[in-house]
Amino acid sequence: MEDKLKALIVDDEDDVSYLLSAILKHKNLQARYVTSINDAKKVLEEDIPSIIFLDNHLPDGFGVNFIEEVKKSYPEIKIVMITAHDTTADKTKAYKEGVDHFIGKPFTREVIYRALDNLLN
Repeated sequence: MEDKLKALIVDDEDDVSYLLSAILKHKNLQARYVTSINDAKKVLEEDIPSIIFLDNHLPDGFGVNFIEEVKKSYPEIKIVMITAHDTTADKTKAYKEGVDHFIGKPFTREVIYRALDNLLN
């Protein structure tokens, strides 16, 4: 039996995390979520996901500033930034830092599916 791919959701909005978890489950991904960058760091020490869905505005900092750290330590992890602050400047900075995909909130199931297809297949 094939292991499920793992996803880590880093978002301080519970409703977003629940919705995204449900969408990922339909694509056979095992999702875990945390609400801060510090919690994400702890999870990465225990368990390395295939993909991280990262909010930008978190209680302990900006997700965009966490991208480089993740990519340096875990270059194989794909990072999708999901943020309500969907500006050209935010996108440019996220891609400059090494994000693999950028999605504005609110998002649809189809947008998440397309991102997964592009990044994991």
